[in-house]
Amino acid sequence: MNCIIVDDETTARAIVSKLCSDTQDMNVLEEFSSAIDAIKFLNKQSVDVVFLDIHMPTFTGFDFVETLKESPKIVLVTSDKELATQAFEYENIVDYLVKPITQERFNKSVVKITNALNNQTIINSAENNKPAKQNNELFINIDHRLIKLKFDEILLIKALGDYINIKTEKEDYKVHTTLKKIKEKLPQNTFIQTHRSYIINFTKIIDIEDNSVLIAKNVVPISRSSRPELMQHLNLLK
Repeated sequence: MNCIIVDDETTARAIVSKLCSDTQDMNVLEEFSSAIDAIKFLNKQSVDVVFLDIHMPTFTGFDFVETLKESPKIVLVTSDKELATQAFEYENIVDYLVKPITQERFNKSVVKITNALNNQTIINSAENNKPAKQNNELFINIDHRLIKLKFDEILLIKALGDYINIKTEKEDYKVHTTLKKIKEKLPQNTFIQTHRSYIINFTKIIDIEDNSVLIAKNVVPISRSSRPELMQHLNLLK
């Protein structure tokens, strides 16, 4: 496990460093007398655990924990016995070591760190293996209101300069955005761009004639380049 030590006292850093060196698989990457310098380091490099003093000038250990965007596991190392309750309000703080620290007590802390890291690995694996959520709706901004549209309600979308017109089965919506941006939000198994100014829901096609499609009462042009892709999506009886 890679770690860093953050303590404004030279002797305290040396003691924790010696405890780490006497512990299998604990590798000290850096030592810092300044919490600010440690944060700068962590913004560039990840570690498994930080051994952190609470009482430091200008910037406390709790300030340090709250500043980190993505925090490693934290072990507080302090001579103050009174702050343990406050310390464990932070999820990433896994242990609270009171100075002076014995090797036996330090070894117990290493076990806690290892268990916490293993649990985090299991949680991360479970999160990564979750099936991706399938969105079937889109929110559009109309006059500072967010309106929900279900994809299967959309018939077609037409470009109108700096706006687009979204036609649904019941209403039309004028939205300040581009055809390119909304295309990125639409499912490709339902929508296709048939022309530089049009995207259609091809499941709503009534018929196709020459270079146009009929959707509800709307005649939409089909460009020569998009016609082959459109035909691939259709369930044709040959």
